[in-house]
Amino acid sequence: MSETINSANGLSYEDALKAFSDQSLFENKTWRYSPEAFALSAKQVEEIGLIGQACYDFYRSLESLYLKSFEGKNLLRNRELKAPWVAEYLDRGKPQALIEHARSKALRGTTPMVIRPDLLITDDGFAMTEIDSVPGGIGLTAFLNRLYTPIHGDALIGAGEEDMIEAFYAALCTRAPTMTAPYVALVVSDEAATYRPEMEWLAAQLRMRGRRVHVFHPDDVMPLGDTICVGTDGDPQQVDVMYRFWELFDLANVSIAKCLLKARVEAQLSLTPPMRPFQEEKLSLALFHHHALEDYWKESLPRNSLRVLKKVIPKTWIMDPVDLPPSAVLDAPYVGGKPITSWSALIDASKRERNLIIKISGFHESAWGARSVTLGSDSSKLDWETAIEQAMSMAGQYLHILQVYEKPKRLRHPVYTPGGEETYSMEGRMRLCPYYFVDEKMQQATLHGVLATLCPADKKIIHGMKDAALVPCVASA
Repeated sequence: MSETINSANGLSYEDALKAFSDQSLFENKTWRYSPEAFALSAKQVEEIGLIGQACYDFYRSLESLYLKSFEGKNLLRNRELKAPWVAEYLDRGKPQALIEHARSKALRGTTPMVIRPDLLITDDGFAMTEIDSVPGGIGLTAFLNRLYTPIHGDALIGAGEEDMIEAFYAALCTRAPTMTAPYVALVVSDEAATYRPEMEWLAAQLRMRGRRVHVFHPDDVMPLGDTICVGTDGDPQQVDVMYRFWELFDLANVSIAKCLLKARVEAQLSLTPPMRPFQEEKLSLALFHHHALEDYWKESLPRNSLRVLKKVIPKTWIMDPVDLPPSAVLDAPYVGGKPITSWSALIDASKRERNLIIKISGFHESAWGARSVTLGSDSSKLDWETAIEQAMSMAGQYLHILQVYEKPKRLRHPVYTPGGEETYSMEGRMRLCPYYFVDEKMQQATLHGVLATLCPADKKIIHGMKDAALVPCVASA
C-alpha cells in the first residue's frame, strides 16, 4: 500500500457511504470512494470546453455528409466529390423504417441533446475514443457534484448557480421552446435499467424545483391520436418532451417505437436524442480520418473544431472485408512494415504492431461499455485472430472499427481502502467523461460536469468497475 493521506478536510468515508446507501444511482453497481474530486488544470478545462463544441460541430457536419451521400449530391463547393459509400456504411444493418425516419425533413438539423465523449488522459494530452449520444452518468455526475460541493465549492465543474441539474432541464426545454412548463418524460428501457435509479433521482430533484419531469418505462407510454401520453386510472397526460434512454439497436423491444417513427407524432412531440442511427456509430470517427473525405471536413468544420478533432481523435479505420484488385491495398495499419490487402493479414501482426483496438461500431447489444473491445497488444494471438475473424463474419450487417490504442498515462489520486479505515494514493489510469448540453438555437455545446473514472493501473481497458474510483472534476486554482 502507498503512503497514507490526511483526509480531514475531504469527504469522509462515512459520509460517502451514507450518501450512496440513502440513494442508489446505479443498479447493483459499486465503486471506490475518494475524499476529493480530481483536479484539472486551467489548460485542461479550456481544452475540454473546446472538445465539446468540436463534437457538436462534428455532429452537424456528419449529418450533412450523410444526407448528401444518400442523395448523391456533391460534397464540395468547387470540386466534384461524391461518396455514396458513406450512407451505405452508416445505414448497414438498420431497419428501413428507421433509416427513412432518420432522413425525414422534420429531423433535419437535430442532434443529441447531451454529448459525452470518452477522453483518456495520455502523455500527449487527451485521446477521444468515442462519442456517446445516449450516455449514462448524468444523474451520477450531478449527484457527485452536490456531494463534493462542501469541499470544493464553485470550483467543481458543473456546480454553481446553474448547476448540472438545471442545465439538463434547460437543454430539454430548448426542444419545446414555446412552452413555459413542458411535461417531460424520461423513458428508460429494460436494456438500460442499470441507469434507471440515476434518472429517478434526477427527475425527483427537478420536481422539487417545480418541474414536471417523471421517469417511465416504455410500456407506460401510449399513443393517443397524434400525441404521446402517459398516466393511469383514465387520466392520460400528454408528453411534450421525451428523453429517450435506450439504444436504437433495442428498438424492437421498445413498445412505443413504431408510433414514434410516424411523421405526425414528430410534429407533436419533441424526442431527444433523435432516433438517427448514423449519429450513434463509432465508425464516424473513421470517416473523420478517411483520406477521401479530408477536403470535406476542411470545408464543413469550423477551423478551430477541425484542429481540436485532429488532435484528439486517434487514427481509426472501418473493417470492411471488400475484395480488392491485385494492385490495390487497404487503408489500414502496416504489418511487417508493408501495406496489407486483407484484414486477415492483421492476424500475423507483431505484438508491437497490435497496439490496436477492435470494437463493434454500433447498433448492437455489445456496442456499449467494453463488451466488444479487444486490445491486440494485451491479447493472445488466438484471441486477436478470433476478434478479427468475428469482425469479418459480422461485417455484412455489423461493422467493426480498428483504432490506434492511445495508452493512458499513470496517475495517482487519493482513494479509501475498501473498509474506509484510511486513504492511500492509488495509482491508475484515468478516463474523463465530460457532459455537454446542447442549445441548437445558439448552436452551442456547453460543459456542465466531468466524471472521472480511475481504474487500477493493470487494467488496460478503462470502464466502470468495482475496483475503480468515480469522482467529479474540479478546476485547480
